[in-house]
Amino acid sequence: MTKTNQTSEIKSRVAISLGDPAGIGIEVILKALGSSKLPTAMQPILIGCRKTVQQIYSQLKLQGIKALADPKHLDILDLPLREGFNPGHPNANTGEASFDWLTRATELLINKQARALVTGPISKNAWNQAGHPYPGQTERIAEMAGSKNPSMLFTAISPKNSWRLNTLLATTHIPLSEVPKHLCPELIISKLNTLMNFCQRFHTYPKLAVAGLNPHSGENGILGNEEIEWLIPTLMKWKSDNKSILLEGPIPPDTCWISASKAWQGISSPNSPNGILALYHDQGLIPIKTIAFEEAVNTTLGLPFIRTSPDHGTGFDIAGKGIANETSMLAALQAAWEFTAINT
Repeated sequence: MTKTNQTSEIKSRVAISLGDPAGIGIEVILKALGSSKLPTAMQPILIGCRKTVQQIYSQLKLQGIKALADPKHLDILDLPLREGFNPGHPNANTGEASFDWLTRATELLINKQARALVTGPISKNAWNQAGHPYPGQTERIAEMAGSKNPSMLFTAISPKNSWRLNTLLATTHIPLSEVPKHLCPELIISKLNTLMNFCQRFHTYPKLAVAGLNPHSGENGILGNEEIEWLIPTLMKWKSDNKSILLEGPIPPDTCWISASKAWQGISSPNSPNGILALYHDQGLIPIKTIAFEEAVNTTLGLPFIRTSPDHGTGFDIAGKGIANETSMLAALQAAWEFTAINT
């Protein structure tokens, strides 16, 4: 292969780590890769156990599912499972496998051997059983890539009108009790800059919103002082430094996503923000999954490469039944391709 052909192949290659084999990751990946909606130039490379992929493919065929990618025609970097597994029953073995698969896939991106990374869902508990106490895949990838301040952003395109919903999390996988300790003016300014830069991929002058931390955004100090003491002054400073960007907030968390929900449904709403900053994990994930569960994509920003994943988990309760919906995985693959095209 010539150097030119090799470079062209790498630019078309999307690395896909398979996630926990006891979950629905491999199922939704095979279904998504069997879709006619994928870019024709995309060359997926699966990182995981070839035997397991073939086993799950055969089972899905027996269940009457036809729109599947055939493992015979897939590029698979084979890292075999050390032991067997039971669908829906994760353990240290499946945790070790999914950790190894993610690690090897990330190495491909670090070594510039692929265009983007898409990750299947993993079990944090299984990782812990295997001796890998990470809060999630984001933290492992960031550690390997040397990224000190990664951001989790969830993006989705409405099937009704192509309106894009974007929510970035100021904090990620930490206990709720730790959230106020992590929040500070410097973090909010950094995350607003990250959110603005992402939204400017699609809008020159995006409209942004920030959710409050406390109920009713503190109700002027009656329900909490964080908004008055530092959040509002921080937002005012950011506004003064970014006068061309319309920023609203802090907005009471229980109403912050209402206009976005209307825009998602195709209801005209001039106040709909292009990007929303949530201050902690569930504050952002609850509305995102309520509005756009099947379409949302988790995108990690702040890495030297693009990483996306579906917004759902391992689905152990439905693993092996052939009923997992691949829409979010398909959206993750499409987003990985789209975002890297924007970067090039």
